[in-house]
Amino acid sequence: MSKAYILMGSNLGNRYSYLQQAQQFIEEQCGNIFSHSSLYETSAWGLTDQPAFLNQAITLKTSLSPETLMQSLLSIEEKIGRKRTIKMGPRIIDLDILLIDDIILNTPGLILPHPALPERRFALIPLNEIAPTLLHPVEKKTISELLSSCTDELDVQKISVPAP
Repeated sequence: MSKAYILMGSNLGNRYSYLQQAQQFIEEQCGNIFSHSSLYETSAWGLTDQPAFLNQAITLKTSLSPETLMQSLLSIEEKIGRKRTIKMGPRIIDLDILLIDDIILNTPGLILPHPALPERRFALIPLNEIAPTLLHPVEKKTISELLSSCTDELDVQKISVPAP
């Protein structure tokens, strides 16, 4: 069994509901979610003229290979209703593998660890909540150390669970 760290995000519609749907599908198709971070509202990164994101990191125990897990996550995104139109544009759901164990992988369909992780507070902050001592296999720093040295100034705010 591998331990995968996934960042979920949504910035369209009922963002919280989409994150909940994604967790349900991940549990059904990919493995056992055994931890999750708080919810964080985050200004859009990259293409900034769009609604704020709701982000959450999860830890997943899975027997799937990294490539199969990625394909499953892409399938879940489609099932929930994601349409890929504008690169880095608004999206109902976004599921990114941040790390899997200490795997280093560079294929056309998947790069592990996620290459932009050290530069993105919206990923580091929720990941730090659930795995602060996790060692990044390329940077050779813990998630907590990466967060401390991250120069990204994007606004990332912990929020409570939205009312139904």
